Amino acid sequence: MGHLVMARRRTNRTREYQRSARLNELLREIIAEELERVDDDRLGWVSVVSVEVDNELTKARVYLSSLEENEDEVIEVVSEYRGQFKKTIGRSARIRRVPDLLFLIDPSIRSGNRIDQILSELDITEPEGE
Repeated sequence: MGHLVMARRRTNRTREYQRSARLNELLREIIAEELERVDDDRLGWVSVVSVEVDNELTKARVYLSSLEENEDEVIEVVSEYRGQFKKTIGRSARIRRVPDLLFLIDPSIRSGNRIDQILSELDITEPEGE
């Protein structure tokens, strides 16, 4: 009997994970589309990389990539549109509560750029094809 309960719990966790992954992707798409509609020159090179919603749907971390030098300013400017993003999420996503949005620069983009920079400094050239 106890065995059956464990199996069911594991299935719920998988289903829960799939649901949150779908929700994360849905919010990423909604915010990305809305970001394109925002007519602000300060956000020319900003895109939404991913979104992570917590289990209680109270907070969503929105990871951005930006080619702008001043990342703090990018976060500040995007945050000015927080209300607009939340309103769009409320209209487009069928969720009982729109999470609070926290904007962050995606660290993996920065480290990827750093890797590119290191490689270019090493001046690694591709081997010539035969």
